[in-house]
Amino acid sequence: MITWRNGEVVSLGTRWAGAQELTAETADGTVRALAYPAIVGDVAVGDRVLLNVTALARGLGTGGYALVVARPDALPADPAPGPGHLVKGRYTPQQAMVLGVDEQESPHHAALRDADDLAGLPVVVADLHSAVPAVVAGARWSALQGSRPLPRIAYVMTDGGALPAWFSRTVATLRETGWLEACVTVGQAFGGDLEAVTVHTGLLAARLVVGADLVVVAQGPGNLGTGTRWGFSGVAVGEALNAAAVLGGRPIAALRVSGADARERHRGVSHHSRTAVGRVALAPADVVVPVGAAPGDRAALRALVRDQALALCRPAGRHTLVEVPVGDELEEALADTPVRLSTMGRGLDADPEAFVAAAAAGVHAERSR
Repeated sequence: MITWRNGEVVSLGTRWAGAQELTAETADGTVRALAYPAIVGDVAVGDRVLLNVTALARGLGTGGYALVVARPDALPADPAPGPGHLVKGRYTPQQAMVLGVDEQESPHHAALRDADDLAGLPVVVADLHSAVPAVVAGARWSALQGSRPLPRIAYVMTDGGALPAWFSRTVATLRETGWLEACVTVGQAFGGDLEAVTVHTGLLAARLVVGADLVVVAQGPGNLGTGTRWGFSGVAVGEALNAAAVLGGRPIAALRVSGADARERHRGVSHHSRTAVGRVALAPADVVVPVGAAPGDRAALRALVRDQALALCRPAGRHTLVEVPVGDELEEALADTPVRLSTMGRGLDADPEAFVAAAAAGVHAERSR
């Protein structure tokens, strides 16, 4: 189940909020690795490290990293006594204890104890982590176009992909640049500005603690799919839309769209969105599609996406199709994001409609607040 390697740190690379890149020498050669200092302490050149290379050895999507499990010769100090009994990564060898925003020891417990209402807060739910910066870019662009204050945006990170929020350079950069007000990690995900037990309390914390004007919900980096109708982590999109609705928010579906994916099931509106929004989301949601003139094959793709999205809204009243006119200005805003846009290895130039569709959801969310 797990492929282990011993290694020695030979160099350090980029460090961002919560994560440290490094290079380690193992019996199989040199590997790129990633350490989370909050878990294993600060690494240094010459440290002996225990590495988990399971996904790396299989060529799976860990960003090309081995992961540092421990520094056996230099264990980090025990944490100082303090509040918090919410355990994440439960019953795994690296289970961690954090202070949940919703638990009894939290200073926010009183505000959340009987909280039950998002008061119409727009909640954009996306399948892939790569949609997050595009949604945020669309919301900010919309506010600027309307001469309105930039929205305070919270990101609720679910546990379908990476569990540590620290893995995401996107989140780190969006936080540093002020594009995101806070990251709330829910379920088994951890490492956000706030920790919550469920998507429901994560959403309520976004409104009542962060003071967000709108929320983006998506899994962390990575995505699990099996080529089956139901066996993919994005099923949780439908459940998050239901959570937003039951709490009195405004659920908004950011469809997973592609004009470049070689797999037919992901062309136009991905089967992930068609299943999650069309079958799992039982509460009505706004289903957003971009409309307007588009060059070349993108015009036909846009028409296909609209037709597929309209099918998700049948019978009448199930969901509401929302058409957002888009043009070159929105794509220019996407090109100006502080992070590199990439989805399934394709950038803005290679698969523009993937990002335009997500940005359109952000535009609609900002106009709905």
